[in-house]
Amino acid sequence: MLKRINVQQLAVGMYVKEFCGSWMEHPFWRPSFVITDPKDIDSVRASSVKEVWIDCAKGLDVAGDDPVVLVAESEAQVDADLGSVARLERQTERVPSSAEFARAAKIVAQSRRAVTSMFEEARMGKAVDATGAQRLVEEISDSVSRNPGALISLARLKTADDYTYMHSVAVCALMVALARQLALDEEHTRSAGMAGLLHDLGKAAMPSDVLNKPGKLTDEEFAIIKSHPQAGHRMLLQGSGADAIALDVVLHHHEKVDGSGYPERLKGDEISLSAKMGAVCDVYDAITSNRPYKAGWCPAESLRKMAEWSKGHFDPRVFQAFVKSVGIYPIGSLVLLSCGRLGVVTEQGDKSLLTPRVKVFFSTRANARIRPEVVDLAQPGCQQQIVSREEPAKWSFPDLNEIWSGLPDLPG
Repeated sequence: MLKRINVQQLAVGMYVKEFCGSWMEHPFWRPSFVITDPKDIDSVRASSVKEVWIDCAKGLDVAGDDPVVLVAESEAQVDADLGSVARLERQTERVPSSAEFARAAKIVAQSRRAVTSMFEEARMGKAVDATGAQRLVEEISDSVSRNPGALISLARLKTADDYTYMHSVAVCALMVALARQLALDEEHTRSAGMAGLLHDLGKAAMPSDVLNKPGKLTDEEFAIIKSHPQAGHRMLLQGSGADAIALDVVLHHHEKVDGSGYPERLKGDEISLSAKMGAVCDVYDAITSNRPYKAGWCPAESLRKMAEWSKGHFDPRVFQAFVKSVGIYPIGSLVLLSCGRLGVVTEQGDKSLLTPRVKVFFSTRANARIRPEVVDLAQPGCQQQIVSREEPAKWSFPDLNEIWSGLPDLPG
């Protein structure tokens, strides 16, 4: 029997079926589990969640004289109860990046905690139920619907210490944006997002001293890291809820179209569309991120490097669609305008990849900061154009990320 109870009634041994409220409101990456630790109860009560559904057939019931909020005879009734709330909360209408940054930042923060928990459980040998991450993927997907660049650009900003976890969040968002650019249906798009979230799960089985080594790996260490696709594939097979697309991407996201990839050295059409998508998204986020052994490249420079590699590494159609999904000058790119002012890209143009919106803040002629101003290069009559992308390291603006996002204290 399924019962909706107050969180104050939770006890060790109960099976939580669902939390009543947004995925963003509770501190767990999966919605269903047996409570084995009193600290989990404390975490629920400390959150904004006030009620949960428990399954008395899979765990303890409430005391006989304890009142309950609602009793359901079937999971369909629970789904209907939760679905009505979810439909009211979900928003997917397009908004400017400036309107999405704050909300995306909350999703990124919660996603970091969720994926960290998922990897820690996998590292301890617990079976992974991929369906538990569906709400997380939905939140990321909805943010990408509202504005593709906001969450993608924020997820790119990660420290070397949390790279493995945040890389999964970033690749999830990139896969969703790319799937939409390729006009894949919604089911395929959500599966691609889930595949992106899970693609590096096998790294949970890698020795931490090798995974986080600050210097170049030895041949032996690299051989260990190259086993992570098979390790992740095994984890998903031993768990539950992973569909064929996730299994495929986890195993094959390091394959290259020229056959030089791993683990199976597939080439060309032997590699599925989803795995080709995973390869592009994985590499882009990897080279734009700060790693234990190197600083990330800026987004525009990363795309230029990938274009040089594209013939052997990536499927041309997939790579071209990827560039369209993030823009030639992705959000956060530092650019020089023809008027001699420096600015940072804040939004992609609606009609051309060459005419994004740019927040200008520095005059190279006066060698001084100026009052920030957003210039829409696509606006009729605009005489300005981008003449070059600039290396942020050359200019050393400590607040560059805050300039384009409007959010303080972001990772460098």
